Amino acid sequence: MSPTAPPATPAPHSAAAALLDTCLRVETPEGIDLVLRPAGLVPRALAFAIDLGIRAALLLVLYVALGMLGELGMGLGTILLFLVTWWYMVLFEVFNQGRSPGKQLLGLRVIHDDGTPVGWAAALTRNLLRFVDLLPFGYTLGILSCLSHPACKRLGDLAAGTLVVYRDLPASTQQAPAVPAERAPFALGLDEQRAILAFAERQHSLTPARREELAGILADVLKVPAEQAEARLNGIARGLLT
Repeated sequence: MSPTAPPATPAPHSAAAALLDTCLRVETPEGIDLVLRPAGLVPRALAFAIDLGIRAALLLVLYVALGMLGELGMGLGTILLFLVTWWYMVLFEVFNQGRSPGKQLLGLRVIHDDGTPVGWAAALTRNLLRFVDLLPFGYTLGILSCLSHPACKRLGDLAAGTLVVYRDLPASTQQAPAVPAERAPFALGLDEQRAILAFAERQHSLTPARREELAGILADVLKVPAEQAEARLNGIARGLLT
């Protein structure tokens, strides 16, 4: 082994590679690799606010209609309040591919951690545990959980084994830049190879400043100046493909 590539070198590279993207790569039970983009706190909060508004409007209309029935209407209204509050999300997530109206408008969906569609057990668990996320007030625990978890999971998601992600995007046909192939300065693990290839193949969707920022994370590991890191990564990516 070359003295310039000590065994400890891949470790920081692996840690830095994890910062290249906010995507998660999971393997389905069928052995298919999926790239998932977890949704952050803001889009999730906006989707919830939309669903909350829809439920409030629905209940208002129903209460006005049921109010004409007197005490019977009030009793029915209480039942409807329970159903809309606790089953609105569950039914949409199970029967609409993990998407409530709010999530659908924001381009989000709920899935299991392994990428499979959410089922009854998981939908019920994650939604019934909202009362825990609400504690002590205003979704405090849920917000803290989302902010502290790398995939922005609230407590209900952790218990149910679910994940809120952006809907699948059409497969990209972009190729890595056609540059001379280069070898990495040390052996790359499978995850590290995937991260470098993903960076090279998705450059068209990144601004030059963002590409420079991401590539600069690995400049020290690649032993090149920050302004040369992007070209170095592209060369390594080309080498992995040849």
